[in-house]
Amino acid sequence: MSHRPFPGRRSVLRGSLAASAALTLPTALGSAPAFALSGRPKAGWGVQTGDVTCDSGLVWVRSDRPARMIVETSATESFRNPRRWHGPLLGADTDFTGTTRLRGLPSGEQIHYRVLLADPDDPRRTGEPVTGTFRTASARRRDGVRFVWSGDLAGQGWGINPDFGGYRIYNAMAALDPDFFLCSGDNVYADGPIAASVALPDGSTWRNITTEEKSKVAETLAEFRGNFRYNLLDDNLKRFNAQVPSIIQWDDHEVTNNWYPGEILGDSRYTEKSVDVLAARARQAFSEYFPISTLRRPDGRVYRVVHHGPLLDVFVLDMRTYRNANSTDDQSTDAQGILGAEQLRWLKRELARSRAVWKVIASDMPLGLVVPDGTDGAPNIEGVAQGDPGAPLGRELQIAELLRFIKHRRITGTVWLTADVHYTSAQHYQPSRAAFTDFEPFWEFVSGPLNAGAFPANALDDTFGPERVFLKAPATANVSPAGGYQFFGEVDIDGHSGELTVRLREQDGTVLFTQVLQPGRVGQ
Repeated sequence: MSHRPFPGRRSVLRGSLAASAALTLPTALGSAPAFALSGRPKAGWGVQTGDVTCDSGLVWVRSDRPARMIVETSATESFRNPRRWHGPLLGADTDFTGTTRLRGLPSGEQIHYRVLLADPDDPRRTGEPVTGTFRTASARRRDGVRFVWSGDLAGQGWGINPDFGGYRIYNAMAALDPDFFLCSGDNVYADGPIAASVALPDGSTWRNITTEEKSKVAETLAEFRGNFRYNLLDDNLKRFNAQVPSIIQWDDHEVTNNWYPGEILGDSRYTEKSVDVLAARARQAFSEYFPISTLRRPDGRVYRVVHHGPLLDVFVLDMRTYRNANSTDDQSTDAQGILGAEQLRWLKRELARSRAVWKVIASDMPLGLVVPDGTDGAPNIEGVAQGDPGAPLGRELQIAELLRFIKHRRITGTVWLTADVHYTSAQHYQPSRAAFTDFEPFWEFVSGPLNAGAFPANALDDTFGPERVFLKAPATANVSPAGGYQFFGEVDIDGHSGELTVRLREQDGTVLFTQVLQPGRVGQ
């Protein structure tokens, strides 16, 4: 592989909020563009690419006014004889964001691109181009694959702190020159306001950049849009986006904590109590601010498979949109589960069709970690496992069905990656330790948060026989990014041997744990 250089928890924040001079941005920066602007269109929010394959990719931009999106690509930074792609007209209906699909790209090559924003009334008037680069997936197995993953950004009130260096974990991820970044959900915390400052346990103060939309929980479409814009105020993230493609999934905090379809909120912070209404607004903002290949489909779904050459398929799950209501989760039958019946059928079908050496299942929630839903003091379950170590119950029934399918269809090379719980760990699932035994062993790796509160480890549920082989988590809840415990993971697939190596890393890139997996095994 050629490498390009990189230039030089769920709970609401507890603790006292100190009053201080706020790092507040002007309202104009945090709101929709004004129409009475002079000059040429500008793209001050950077560029992104997403869902890149061997011959295609999506390019994203946001304008400061109505504009026509134009993308030019080239094999070199000189942009000699560029190829031009005419994108959409950016307007208020998409918050002046837009995505252009690039097709027919060469595989395994570095693509340089620049985005031009043209005045709709005078196409000759274009703004300053914004440049980026990405590498297409290689059709040649020998080239190998490397990617990073994590999740959970700006949670529990820990936002962009210039004194801390902002979201500096993105610099460590970019230094590895990954082919792409997999974000396992909680890209924003729409239910988590960002205060100007937070008192830390050592007596110092954490200072946040703030915006109007982050001053309260998101309810309106404008407020959800403002949550996604907030993260793009960080220069580290914008620089990363311009150099590393993404594969994005969502979880709960893009809407509100632990949500499920049909839920009516009891949270007094909300005037809009219908989660279905909030989720529809959040989904629109989510689709506007990320380049995702399936969101323009009639069903607007998040779940999908991204084919990354002969070595890797990434199966992106949605454990939020189709789940049943959070409950004690101890029912003996459960047709809906956490995926819904249709998504489960899709996942089985696509896993069986896959000819990739490795099938990474990107799960927005862990399988064997007990994640409770403590809303209103109810002993409900938010995740899959409910703490009963016996035979599968509730949502576990659906996962048991999937694991049985993988075994009996002899599907090789499945690895589960997730985030959500705000610490890093590695679990190995083994039938000889399990109450349910009709599956082959497999690994699940947990990472995150990127920039959010860190939390103690969750309990394990023995139904699928997990053994925690590695763990790093704080002893106390909601440790700030300044206190450490910010994590990302790396996956490196060797093009010659086919070995897959997982490395769990801290925010500065230090390797904490390494596991090498061999190709060709059912499960893994």
